[in-house]
Amino acid sequence: MKKNKFNYKKLEELKKDIEIMNLNIPIDEDINILMEEVKVGDKVIPNRFVIHPMEGADGNSDGTPSELTQRRYIRYAEGGAGLIWFEAIAVNESGRANKLQLYLNEDTVDSIKEMVDMVRERAHKVMGEDFSPYLVIQLTHSGRFGEKRNILFHHDLADNAAGISQDKEPMTDEELEELENDYLKAAKLAKKAGFDAVDIKSCHRYLLSENLAAHTREGKYGGSYDNRTRLLKNVIKKINEEVDIDLSVRMNIYDSIPYPYGWGTDKDGNEDHSEPRRLARELEDLGVKLINISAATPYIYPHITRPYDLPGNLGYEAPAHPLIGVDRLLRLAKAIQEEAKEVVVVGTGYTWLRQYAPHVAAAVIKNQWATMIGFGRQAFSYPDFAKDIIENKEMDPRKVCITCSKCAELKAKKKHSGCVVRDSKVYVPIYKELLEEYKKND
Repeated sequence: MKKNKFNYKKLEELKKDIEIMNLNIPIDEDINILMEEVKVGDKVIPNRFVIHPMEGADGNSDGTPSELTQRRYIRYAEGGAGLIWFEAIAVNESGRANKLQLYLNEDTVDSIKEMVDMVRERAHKVMGEDFSPYLVIQLTHSGRFGEKRNILFHHDLADNAAGISQDKEPMTDEELEELENDYLKAAKLAKKAGFDAVDIKSCHRYLLSENLAAHTREGKYGGSYDNRTRLLKNVIKKINEEVDIDLSVRMNIYDSIPYPYGWGTDKDGNEDHSEPRRLARELEDLGVKLINISAATPYIYPHITRPYDLPGNLGYEAPAHPLIGVDRLLRLAKAIQEEAKEVVVVGTGYTWLRQYAPHVAAAVIKNQWATMIGFGRQAFSYPDFAKDIIENKEMDPRKVCITCSKCAELKAKKKHSGCVVRDSKVYVPIYKELLEEYKKND
């Protein structure tokens, strides 16, 4: 076993390391279950593959999709995944993570609809007229990691990660009340744009995710469990009452930040699933049909959010073997699927497994630890992974993501983000520009 490196030539070698580390990562040789349909209300998703919301940081300054944005989604459309979870799209100007993040408003909705229509047309053309991918739009406010650095409370670790000064004033309850209405407006526009579902993004310590951990905040959005979940649940209730669209949530199950500044954690920073489980039950009762699992924040603990081999130039070496991270993410999905049995739970953490991911994914679904399987970085490098699995019953090792973190590095530096290794014609020049900036700043 080589620490922190994927070095497997055979599935049996992977199995051996899983056994040596005493991890609970199931494997199944038969992967046909991945090709099964999934029902969501009156809609049918054609297979169990999900493309996670991966920001390309390549929108136009007005919030509309650029040609590069459209190119990415056309590649996804042609790639065969049954569900395409569109990247984070801001619900107001202050919520944008950067000046190139997509922004859904009255002025941009038509251009976003054009992209949605294009995705459906390309999927029909390549995968067949009967193939219709289920499309989710991720609605977000970036909070402390946005351009405006909006916060809900102070916490030294998170403040330092986001460059927040101690004199920064947290958002008021009145501002959060207005934000609920911004989400509602965006959901109405998402319906107009042709999406099947809206995701009320509550992960990675962006604003709604941070709110779940607002133990130290005063007022009606902080302190008690009911207060800390109020913003998310109010948004969901308002959308459910006024918009005929499916509801979904991409949610952190574990922040890895000790209580009282973390969600899904105890005072030592260990996992405590009690509140995330409770929230999953309540989301199901509120009509949420899909929960997409995630954990931590890439700004503080990226190895938890996405197990990798190399950190790129971000400088964060993973403290443990990536298989431990895979095991953790599988366990988090299992906890939520056990709690919300009728919800479509989307599992994460599969990209590091490369060509062996389908065997773990199939076993996870058979064990009812998740309903669908999501790929993020893998979609950047290998947008037609689903098509290859469906047609060839395997992934091509020459096309898989090598978890080098260069795409994450580009996004963190607010550059157009994509696969530098597998999509080199587009992204190598951008990455070289970043390297030149590093040199200038040394």
